[in-house]
Parts: sequence; C-alpha cells; structure tokens
Amino acid sequence: MTLCLRQTGSVWNLPPEGMVGSHKRFEMFYVYAISSSERNYIYVGLTNNIDRRFEEHNSGNNKTTRAYRPFRLILVEEFETRQLARDREKYLKSGVGKEYLKTLTTK
Repeated sequence: MTLCLRQTGSVWNLPPEGMVGSHKRFEMFYVYAISSSERNYIYVGLTNNIDRRFEEHNSGNNKTTRAYRPFRLILVEEFETRQLARDREKYLKSGVGKEYLKTLTTK
C-alpha cells in the first residue's frame, strides 16, 4: 500500500500573531485509489473523510463498487483545497494516471 501525505487526527491552522487561543480547524480533502482484491478493478475518488469512505466501499454502500469488493487502499493524497484534490483526481482517472495506479498494484 502506498500512502502519501496522510495525516490522522485534527489538523489546525496556526493562529495569527497575537491571537493565541483562537485556533481554527480547517477541512482537508483526500484523493484515494482502491483496488479490488479479487478482480482487475481500480476506483479513484475524492473525500473529506478517507476512513469513512473506505468503509463505505468495503461494506457495499456504494453501488458503483459493490460488485468488486473487497478492496485494498493503494493510494491516499491529502490536499488543502477541493479544487486541487479534484484536479489530481481527474489526472488519476486519465489514461496516464490509471497506468501509474496499475504500477502501485504490482508492488
């Protein structure tokens, strides 16, 4: 499994100088790729909660991936904005991106 830039727990902004005690939580976005353990299938998605989303795929709550269960997580990348995450997701869904993901499943 390849994990890139994954963080666990809360992520906090540093408060502006002179404003100690006013921490502001911000949301991170994750692009992930999962590979079917039994079939030749790779799914790429975007979420703000990677643990919840991976569980949804493996429990059959996602209609698109239900038939390909069980899955293993092959890639997780973290982004500060939804737009950056979406751009990376689109790349990984392209032909070149899918070829890259296939190299991760053979390791």
